Amino acid sequence: MKIFKVVIDTNVIYSGLYSKRGKSYQLLNLLDRQNIKIAISVALILEYEDVLMRNLEDLGIHKSDVGDFLDYICRISNKRKIYFLWRPYLRDLKDDMVLEVAVESGSKFIITHNLKDFQGVEKFGIKALTPKAFLKIMEKSK
Repeated sequence: MKIFKVVIDTNVIYSGLYSKRGKSYQLLNLLDRQNIKIAISVALILEYEDVLMRNLEDLGIHKSDVGDFLDYICRISNKRKIYFLWRPYLRDLKDDMVLEVAVESGSKFIITHNLKDFQGVEKFGIKALTPKAFLKIMEKSK
């Protein structure tokens, strides 16, 4: 079985919790599978928390739901400590944070809706993909 090491951008987390109809939601439902290894850092979890807490009303969830979701993500994820910073490499410092987790964890994919924000990550052997594109790759590997 092929193992997919990934880092998930905050916009995919938000989208997956916002709507049950999209590919982001489908991806979130697959995260506990043994062939997907999601990598996180403290900074990335704090970013997830910040965005979700600011958008509770739009998401139609409660604070406790955010806590439960983040606890779940932390439980199933590969927790990484970042000892290096290349900032700035990408245009947005928060995107640099995602890239740093991907490089440190040896992830091959960054899953994001903002592909243009991750131009140049190929230099690190990482491919930025939308949830839809990533799900297609997973399906082909079966």
